[in-house]
Amino acid sequence: MSDTSLKKLFNRNFLEYASYVIKDRAIPDDADGLKPVQRRILWSLFEMDDGRFSKVANVIGHCMKYHPHGDQSIGDALVSLANRGYFIERQGNFGNIYTGDRASAPRYIECRLTELARETLFNKRITDFSPSYDGRNSEPLLLPVKLPAVLLLGAEGIAVGLSTRILPHNFQEVLKAQIACLKDQEFELFPDFPQGGRIDVTDYDDGRGRIRNRARIEKQGQKNLIIRELPWGTTTESIISSIELAANKGKIKVASIDDYTTNSVEINVRLSRGVSADEGLKLLFAHTDCEKPHTSNIIVIQEGYPVETNVTELVHYSTGRLIEILKLELKLELDDFRNRLHWLDLEQIFIENRLYKNIEECTSWENVRDAVRNSLQPFIEQKKIEVTEEDIDKLLSLKIRRISRFDIDSHRAEMSDISKKMKKVRLNLRNIVEFAVTYLERLLEKYGKGYPRLTSIEDFSNIDVKKVAIRNLKAGFNPETGLLGTSIKGEKVFNVSEYDRFVFFLKNGAYRVIPIQDKYFIDGEILYCGVLDKSMIFTAVYKQKDTEIAYIKRFCVESFILDKEYRFVPEGGTAVFFTHELEIKLDFWFERTKRMRKRKDDCLISEYRVTSESAIGVQLCGKKIISSIKGIPIDDDITAEDVEPPDESPEEETEISEEEAVPADTGKTQPASPEKIDQETEEYHRRVSEVLKKAEEIVTPDDDEESGDLFGTIPVDPESNS
Repeated sequence: MSDTSLKKLFNRNFLEYASYVIKDRAIPDDADGLKPVQRRILWSLFEMDDGRFSKVANVIGHCMKYHPHGDQSIGDALVSLANRGYFIERQGNFGNIYTGDRASAPRYIECRLTELARETLFNKRITDFSPSYDGRNSEPLLLPVKLPAVLLLGAEGIAVGLSTRILPHNFQEVLKAQIACLKDQEFELFPDFPQGGRIDVTDYDDGRGRIRNRARIEKQGQKNLIIRELPWGTTTESIISSIELAANKGKIKVASIDDYTTNSVEINVRLSRGVSADEGLKLLFAHTDCEKPHTSNIIVIQEGYPVETNVTELVHYSTGRLIEILKLELKLELDDFRNRLHWLDLEQIFIENRLYKNIEECTSWENVRDAVRNSLQPFIEQKKIEVTEEDIDKLLSLKIRRISRFDIDSHRAEMSDISKKMKKVRLNLRNIVEFAVTYLERLLEKYGKGYPRLTSIEDFSNIDVKKVAIRNLKAGFNPETGLLGTSIKGEKVFNVSEYDRFVFFLKNGAYRVIPIQDKYFIDGEILYCGVLDKSMIFTAVYKQKDTEIAYIKRFCVESFILDKEYRFVPEGGTAVFFTHELEIKLDFWFERTKRMRKRKDDCLISEYRVTSESAIGVQLCGKKIISSIKGIPIDDDITAEDVEPPDESPEEETEISEEEAVPADTGKTQPASPEKIDQETEEYHRRVSEVLKKAEEIVTPDDDEESGDLFGTIPVDPESNS
């Protein structure tokens, strides 16, 4: 076989397999809302239905005539369908949806159809059949279901290339939505789970989004939390396991867990010391299965093809299908009445006019038939009715007892009653929408009370997992070795949780955000290292590579990819100052140039707006070159007279990084004594002659380009107030 032929064979077989899995196994059909195995189970129960319970094992055996995938798959599907409670009535142990206990063996449990199923699922006369997998039997292609069963039951399935997840909804609300659809009114539908619980439907998006499903938990005192209802898809065992796992990881402090569940859920969670009931409640929702998200992705088979849809479209489609089924049933009912009335007319003519006497002298069966036909001719022409061979045979099969006891009055009364019923059916056909509304309202009145809403709809307050997480881990940072992590002992110690992130900034202008880990090596000169807070504002002053011009920028680290290198300084630039403080005054000195009038300047970092970390920033002092910079906390700020200016010699000027910056002395100087002032005055007069020339150059700089700072060479006594 050539490669081309093999490829064609593979493609054809794969497409056939994919189509089979999608249409005949995993995805429900929107027309009746059932998967093939569910349809075959219900049809088997209908064929076996005699009003009494049947062994589940017998139902499985009967269903195997139609379903080719074995008894185990049929039994599991039957138990699951029965536990939904709409179409199958149970007797025996069908498992426990709260504890997750399995059902008893099929030979021990029994089931039958519910009244709702008998009334809304079956009608042989409008059901199309196809041969079963072995050709020995006929099975329904679709059941004439009058309800949106796919919304009532919900569905999950994984097929080739697609999957579906439809959440179950409430019986009363689904029927009311259909009524609203028929009346051209707006409606909303939200899930309802057999296990109860609470849901937040803010993001449900008509079945295309997600919901948050929480357990119902009661506070008992300050230390006990009682779980009364579970989220959909969980059991008491899975809930307890998730709480124990969270406790072992230190996410929640629990003293004990006691399970008293029987016919209803009751799990008592006793909190440890130091944890209040309100705090424990938040931790349960944040770190355990007491809150579960459910995503809805509705894909169904419509007209033989998989279609992605939503809840509103499902209701409209099912309601249109209901109209079609009701029309077919009304037309069948009208035909039945018409046939009955036709027969009553013939019977009345045949018996009242004693046409049976015309066959007394006939010698053959053909002569008898001809005699009856000829005797009926005048009457049928008058009433404009048609007579078939089947009608003649039926007249000839009348018994003598029926003829002798014929009551013309009751006969005419029955004909009158049928005529009235036919008028009513025709009226219903003309007003099919009103008839459908009445039908649904009757179902609501008859069955609605048995299906109340179990899951309450609420608006949950968002719980930030990072905020409620217990910071039970200790991480250390050693600046000398550059090691950071939970296994490191260093000068700095951080209390962190597994949800926290570290951030560090390097002097070369790079920074990274890393997860909490045992050990991490930071390669480079570190400006800052700590636990990331997205609201924290960082301030950096850096010099450009070529121009040496200083820029200042303030920024937050809000979005990032873990362990990816980012830059807060352009390539080639160098950070000369970095801080995470909000209120800092920057003192900076410029490199001495000719004609310089001002050697020092300052600013508050809060005067600059916060930008992104990739922004260039703002020039700190125009095109002047900064030689030294110092950060002074606002609380420690002192006047210029109290600070000794830097030495004028350029050789001794050095750049001060954040690690080298030391806040100025916050102590206040004491006033100098009069004797000391006199001494300083004499010393001043002695030296004034030495600086007079320089003073003149400062005042008139145009006369001499080598001017400098007037007080550059005058020593200042810090104890002096002069």
